[in-house]
Amino acid sequence: MIEPASERVRPLLKWAGGKRQLLPSIRPFYPASFNTYWEPFLGSGAVFFDLYGAGRLAEHAVILLDNNADLIACYDTVRRTPSPVIAALHRLADEQRQRGSAHYYDVRDRRFNPARLRRARSNGSGLRYTAEMAAMLIYLNRTGFNGLFRLNATGAFNVPAGRYQAPKICDPENIRRVAAALNRPSVKLMHADFDCMLSNASAGDFIYIDPPYAPLSRTAHFTSYTAGGFGRDEQRRLRDVTVQLARRGCQVLLSNSTATEIADLYEQSREVNEAGLRCYRIPARRAINSKATNRGPVMEFLITNIPRDESRDADQRGSRGSDRPGDRQPGGARLVEG
Repeated sequence: MIEPASERVRPLLKWAGGKRQLLPSIRPFYPASFNTYWEPFLGSGAVFFDLYGAGRLAEHAVILLDNNADLIACYDTVRRTPSPVIAALHRLADEQRQRGSAHYYDVRDRRFNPARLRRARSNGSGLRYTAEMAAMLIYLNRTGFNGLFRLNATGAFNVPAGRYQAPKICDPENIRRVAAALNRPSVKLMHADFDCMLSNASAGDFIYIDPPYAPLSRTAHFTSYTAGGFGRDEQRRLRDVTVQLARRGCQVLLSNSTATEIADLYEQSREVNEAGLRCYRIPARRAINSKATNRGPVMEFLITNIPRDESRDADQRGSRGSDRPGDRQPGGARLVEG
């Protein structure tokens, strides 16, 4: 059953490369049926929350994972203790209204980073947040520059304050909906690397893969949101894992930039083509750039072995008029055969 629009769950966090704006282009590739749903680069969870809001996950096991320990710790804390997180966020929002960016840096440098370091040292089995820490991360995410998550070499969160007039820091109703979505018995949250799917994913599973994007230019290095980053070697390893999953019979949908190295890995790969994966270029809006004048439409990849839903494709075109058969794809995307 599809929930009313007013009950839809919005992502808890802003996230560099979040897919909320691209959902109209992604939805035509949701498979008609599937077994377990996997999302190995959870980020903002826009696709997970979209599927949940549409009632598509009610009968399915869901495995959400990310290599960012802070992200998983925050989500886990919200699902276990939403009310204390909301109370702490209300306090942070009140202080933000009174002190502005000075409060941001006080929270970041004198409260969040020391607490994070203490918890990381005392929890050898993995990072675990308190409700106060989860609230601080949400606050820093909502008021920091472009919703980035970035750590320096010593493991300290170092994103500068953003320039927002009245950021919405606390949304109690949505936080409770997020907690309810994550707290279903069939949903599993994991701090893990994406290649753990190789030993666990099965034929018929639906896997949405949204890695840190390869930069389109030398100055666009906004993808390193874990200490080790996500460079050329990781992109190649991900390509190989994606091919193996497709060969296994998993239903795979992957997003990435159209950087030259990604085009070389997918469009020019015989293995990718033989695994039944096809490359689509879709228009997206670049939200992160040091110069506001350089933020605008760019093309991104959707790479998948899932047939698109033709009816949704037609809905996407709507009043734009008919395209030549086979020339245009959902959301204005072009199919590029490898």
